[in-house]
Amino acid sequence: MKKISLFLVFVLIALALSNPVMSVTIKSVSAPSLAPGGEGEINIAIENTLDSKVKDISLSLFFNNLPFIPIGTSEDSLGELDEDDDEELTFKIKAANNIKPGDYEIPYNLQYIDNKEIKKRTGSVGIKVEANPDLAFIISTEKPIVGRQDRMTLKIINKGFADAKFVSVKLLPEGFTLLSDSEFYIGVVDSDDFETAEFDAVYNNQKPIFSAIVEYINFENKKITKTIDLPIKVYTEDKAIELGLIKNNNVALYIGILITIVLIFILYRIVRRRIKDSKRKKEKLQ
Repeated sequence: MKKISLFLVFVLIALALSNPVMSVTIKSVSAPSLAPGGEGEINIAIENTLDSKVKDISLSLFFNNLPFIPIGTSEDSLGELDEDDDEELTFKIKAANNIKPGDYEIPYNLQYIDNKEIKKRTGSVGIKVEANPDLAFIISTEKPIVGRQDRMTLKIINKGFADAKFVSVKLLPEGFTLLSDSEFYIGVVDSDDFETAEFDAVYNNQKPIFSAIVEYINFENKKITKTIDLPIKVYTEDKAIELGLIKNNNVALYIGILITIVLIFILYRIVRRRIKDSKRKKEKLQ
């Protein structure tokens, strides 16, 4: 009995392998990677692996609680599909502007009539949303005057749809002497946001260049390296006073005027005394 039972099991397995499950299925899905706010087409091939024709094939995509919307319709259909044949249906979709990059699944419902019997299949198609950081750089100063200490602020703006991760800045001084660390770790610069890094320096001339190497990791976990060169407008002390960036220090002038007045007063007293002494001597002689 045990031998016969084992034989029957092997026969059933062989029959199952030689006769795979036959139905109407999704043969393939072609979907491009979308960017936030971008549009694309999903091409879905439907295959009939049955040994008979099927009718009234319909395919519906469901976008509930998903950051996608269909352009046109979310349902398409075929009148009939012959045995061992396949047909392709196309859906146009748009990703939301604020969608986060990543992988998404859109559920579907496939329905058809086989020998007057309504049959259904469910599943999902995968969509990938890709985006990268788009960094812009602005350098600002407080009082850019030759020979004076100043604070420079580097502003990193992320105009892209993806976060920039592990952001670091390495400064390469050109035309100024750096007084603080030359490397600065920022971390994450979120999409549609900015971060800053501050450096203390003394300007050596009127045309320094803020040169730096910026490194970060993008959405695909790739290391990106950028070299930036931002010119800095620096003034002489006289020009800075003229523009009102700094106030003229008149203390030395006031001290000089005061000393001059004192000296004049002393000289006046000496001369006056001598004149008086001269008059007295003349009076005595008379």
